[in-house]
Amino acid sequence: MLAEGDRFDAHPATPNGTGVLLLAGSSGRIETQRAGLLAAHGARVRALRWFGGEGQRPVPHEVPVELFVEQFEGLRRECDRVVVFGTSFGAEAALLTATLCDVDGVIAVAPTSVVWAGAHDGAWSSHWTVAGEPVPFTPFDPDWVPDGDPPAYRALYASSLARFTEQASAARIAVERIQGEVLLIVGGDDRVWPSDAFAHEIDEARRSAGLPTTVIGHPDAGHRLLLPGEEPASGGMRMARGGSAASDAELGERAWPEILRVLGAS
Repeated sequence: MLAEGDRFDAHPATPNGTGVLLLAGSSGRIETQRAGLLAAHGARVRALRWFGGEGQRPVPHEVPVELFVEQFEGLRRECDRVVVFGTSFGAEAALLTATLCDVDGVIAVAPTSVVWAGAHDGAWSSHWTVAGEPVPFTPFDPDWVPDGDPPAYRALYASSLARFTEQASAARIAVERIQGEVLLIVGGDDRVWPSDAFAHEIDEARRSAGLPTTVIGHPDAGHRLLLPGEEPASGGMRMARGGSAASDAELGERAWPEILRVLGAS
C-alpha cells in the first residue's frame, strides 16, 4: 500500500477520461508541478515517490514493479484510458511496467532500452523485482572512471553495454509486448546515459513488430525535459546532465503537442 505522503493526486476540472501514472527518475521527487500541468489539460494524474518513502526501498535497488502495477490498476478503475509517463529511471520503470499491464500509452523521457543495476549497502542487483525475483539487469563496467567534474556518466553506460553484451541482451526491455502507443522524448546532448541510442533501439524493435511509436528529439537538449510552463528542476545526484534551460525547453515545445495527443488532451 502506498503511503499518502508518497503520492500526489491531480484532478482536472474537466476530465477527458485519461489517467496518468507519473514517475520521476533518480531525484526521488514527486512530480507535483508536472502533474498539475497535465491535469490542467484534462488528465487525472497520480504522481508517485517510488523509493525513499514510507516502507519503500531506500534507493533504486530491487524496487517491486508491483508497486507501479497496483497504482496503474487503481487508475484503470477510475479512467477510460491509462498512460504511464516516466523520466530516466522512471522511464525504465514505465516501459517495464507497460510490458506487464494493458496500457493505452507510454511517454518515456530520456529512456533506456535495458534494465540497469542498482546498489544498496554494497550489494549490486537489479533496479526492479517481479514476484520477488530480480529482473535481469546490465552490470556496470568496474574499470570505468569519470574524466570530468561533475561526472558525465554517458560513457559508463556505453562501456558497460559493450563489456556485458550477454547480460545486456538478457536485460532488454521487451517493448514489443507494449500494445499501446509509445512516445519517446530524447535530448542529443544527454550526458547521463545514451537515451538517443536507447530510443533508436526501442523504436526499431517496435517498428519491426508493427507497433505505433513516435520519437521526438532535439540535438542540443540534455537529460531533463522542460515542458511549457514548467520551471527548471533541481536536486538529484551531482552529475553532468547536458543541455541547457533553453534547449531543454525547446525540446519540451516540440514534444508537447505529441504528449497532449497521447493523453487525448487539448
